[in-house]
Amino acid sequence: MARAFLVVMDSVGIGGARDAGAYYNRDLPDLGANTLAHIAQACAAGRAEEGRSGPLCLPNLDSLGLGAAMRLASSVPFSGLTASATGRWGCANEMSPGKDTPTGHWELAGVPVPWQWHVFGDQTPAFDADLSAYVAKLAVTDGILGNCHGSGTDMLDQFGAAHLQSGWPICYTSADSVFQIAAHEERFGRDRLLALCEAVAPRLHAMKVGRVIARPFVGDCETGFTRTAHRRDYAMRPPAPVLTNWVQNAGQTVHAIGKIGDIFSMEGIDTVDKGPDSKLMQDLFDRIETADDGSLTFANFVEFDSVYGHRRDVAGYARALEWFDAELGKLLPRLRGGDLLVVTADHGNDPTWPGTDHTRERVPVLVAGAGAGPLGHVGFADVAASIAKHLNVANAGTGRSFI
Repeated sequence: MARAFLVVMDSVGIGGARDAGAYYNRDLPDLGANTLAHIAQACAAGRAEEGRSGPLCLPNLDSLGLGAAMRLASSVPFSGLTASATGRWGCANEMSPGKDTPTGHWELAGVPVPWQWHVFGDQTPAFDADLSAYVAKLAVTDGILGNCHGSGTDMLDQFGAAHLQSGWPICYTSADSVFQIAAHEERFGRDRLLALCEAVAPRLHAMKVGRVIARPFVGDCETGFTRTAHRRDYAMRPPAPVLTNWVQNAGQTVHAIGKIGDIFSMEGIDTVDKGPDSKLMQDLFDRIETADDGSLTFANFVEFDSVYGHRRDVAGYARALEWFDAELGKLLPRLRGGDLLVVTADHGNDPTWPGTDHTRERVPVLVAGAGAGPLGHVGFADVAASIAKHLNVANAGTGRSFI
């Protein structure tokens, strides 16, 4: 029986979204944002030399059709990535409103988001007094810190010292539909932080805030503060059964790698492997060796987004892409006959773009195990439909198979 592997390169967009002008990083619309093309431009111009050098080198992704998909998605010029594709390739367009992680993943899993997410205004305070007081009450503190838009590392720089002194949680948001709580693993307590986020989540979900995210960190004022790998997302449940449910309900196994379990609130998931991307890649290799016939392995590699995209670190993003590509080159020969591997993304996060938020973009769809040639423009939900067809389970979503 066939197996399927769905791998999401978090935030690796390829530009060209038809409605990018309706999405913003502060006052600038996302029109023209292109995560991969702009990284390739920077590399070719020698502007991404920290820890790497020269043009962006992604031979294995390119051999699956990455360069061809980029040129299909957008007219933004870039050099290189001109290999003749040996896989199926195309670009996917998103129907759902939003440019965040649950939106992209739910639609990739067959279910577009049927509502507008609640987004907190970019002002200080960002949260109304009732919500702030509610969080403080659950935290058993006299108040909260932050209460604004910001990136995680900036929040630690601004409020880390005050947090150590007061014990108050650092609460912040972004252009996405999120409520994030940062707290020191020792001063506040990791388990206490997770319990706080779990308790707060139902109220935020009722407001159509997509995720409450626990952001534990360590360190001190002298050495600096560092976020740990113990992040936890408390996401709303999808509004209908998704790909993972379809596979599990058919009696087949679903393995989650990375934050997939959090994104889908463990809907239809049998096993979870978590950790930094380097560990997750080994977990993916292990599943390629051991996953049962008929299984789905659904993986998310988040550090493109969380470590490099939001921090607008072009060289770091390029290094991460080249690392991923090298690992993919080792992985592809290990696929069995009958396996299907789909490599895609959930949104963009152009590290050359002003601001610190995601960018609304099309995403690549690269397929190994289904022959070679163009797929053209497809929908996010078509990914789920195609995997369902490959695994011989019923497609209960909105997409149509491209294989």
